[in-house]
Amino acid sequence: MADTAAAPVPPPFPAFPADGRRVLVSGASRGLGRALAHAFAANGDRVAVHYGTRRADAEDTLASLPGDGHVLLHADIADPQGAAGLIAAADAALGGIDVLVNNAAVNTPHPPATTSYADWTDAWQQHVAVNLLGTAHLSHGAAQRMIAQGGGGRIVNVGSRGAFRGEPDHPAYGATKAAVHALGQSLAVALAQYGIAVASVAPGFIDTERVGHRLAGEQGAAIRAQSPFGRVAEPAEIAAAVRWLASPEAQWSSGTVLDVNGASYLRT
Repeated sequence: MADTAAAPVPPPFPAFPADGRRVLVSGASRGLGRALAHAFAANGDRVAVHYGTRRADAEDTLASLPGDGHVLLHADIADPQGAAGLIAAADAALGGIDVLVNNAAVNTPHPPATTSYADWTDAWQQHVAVNLLGTAHLSHGAAQRMIAQGGGGRIVNVGSRGAFRGEPDHPAYGATKAAVHALGQSLAVALAQYGIAVASVAPGFIDTERVGHRLAGEQGAAIRAQSPFGRVAEPAEIAAAVRWLASPEAQWSSGTVLDVNGASYLRT
């Protein structure tokens, strides 16, 4: 007779370590990444702070985190081997991975009407390599670790409002963030049987160093006016949403794309 026993149902609340979760945040040297690292560290978690090129900024992030057990890790996640090496290094340094936050991204302007073909192709290759493939490779590696650990886990992707409303001057950014949302939903279905929940946030403008010049310039008032609150997000506001999606209680939000844009863009 065929075995008709039901597959085990994963617990809603993963068995995270008593001394805090083991969290890898990619692109954590400054801006939103720094706020994400702070949010988890303040929650009692141990954080692996990843950086690509901004070592000094990443060291400042690491030094400012509350608690202990945090580590600094360098990797070029545009390189598949670099992404695999980052997962291995985080696993070794933290003793496992319970939460992955895919925050690392590039966003360089390349308006189609005025960008040369050479610069256009370079922009697309860079955005796909970091924003999409880097996220995919880190997610695969982290999921493999979580499955081997047997206690479930969380993966949260930082997407973008631009995936829905369009990015006319940054089309590769909008396209890759839309792909990241879709990737997260596919992974949510594929990994649920292992107790791993996967979700994404879709922020609008965030007050970070990368866009500070735009907020301070002629565009600033118009950018702030996109939200009926008359301002842009603070990094800590986005980090709070990510921390909740990564929480033990948020399993039933797996597969979601959470808008955190201050009502600046409403999807139907």
